[in-house]
Amino acid sequence: MKERKLAVLIDADNVPYGNIKEMLDEIAKYGNPIIKRIYADWTNKGVSGWKKVLLENAITPIQQYSYTKGKNSTDSALIIDAMDLLYSEKVDGFCIVSSDSDFTRLATRLREAAMYVIGIGEKKTPKPFITACDKFVYIEILKRDNILPDTLMKEEIKTKNKPKDEAVGRIDQDLTNLLKESIEEVSDDSGWVFLGVLGNHIIKKRKDFDPRNYGFSKLYPLIKQTDIFDIEIRKTGDNQNGHIYIKNRISG
Repeated sequence: MKERKLAVLIDADNVPYGNIKEMLDEIAKYGNPIIKRIYADWTNKGVSGWKKVLLENAITPIQQYSYTKGKNSTDSALIIDAMDLLYSEKVDGFCIVSSDSDFTRLATRLREAAMYVIGIGEKKTPKPFITACDKFVYIEILKRDNILPDTLMKEEIKTKNKPKDEAVGRIDQDLTNLLKESIEEVSDDSGWVFLGVLGNHIIKKRKDFDPRNYGFSKLYPLIKQTDIFDIEIRKTGDNQNGHIYIKNRISG
């Protein structure tokens, strides 16, 4: 499969610079970031922290003066560049790094043009912008010490422990209802659904869904932690891990 070429556009006024390395590592999971630009009025001391990390991460700073007090002119510059890149046909997708709802219409327009759109922002990001993206990731979950081991064996060990305290979400009725409804929607006639199919379906319904929001690196240990679903691991040939299937548990 051809690797997706991404344009990364960062709104320096509305995201912190402390986790830029983790942000770029996350973006690389979705494609190759061939264009990386960051927008700000660099005469403003409020964005001075970003200057230290631009060179080492090969991010091009774009200067946009704030001509009118109270108006965010960097938004307009980012939007104009995004549309120019769209029509240049150099990229297959965009990553908009911002916690600002002003980019909601931009994300919607890019998706209408068949672009894959990733959003990265803080937990305070307004829902309309989150929903307008194909995938939205919270900056708060990108700290390296939040990442758990990825092998199935280690995941099973980790599920014996409580979720990480740094989680931005919690396992509540809203989450369990989402899981139950999603299983019902994509399960086979016997009620079972392959874990990978379930995960893809949930993200289509809720763009900011990520097991890391709840302190887990993968969907399987999150589901296991709830202890309200039937789980079956089906062996496939020589594959020792097998395929994981989930089913709504029938009470009574």
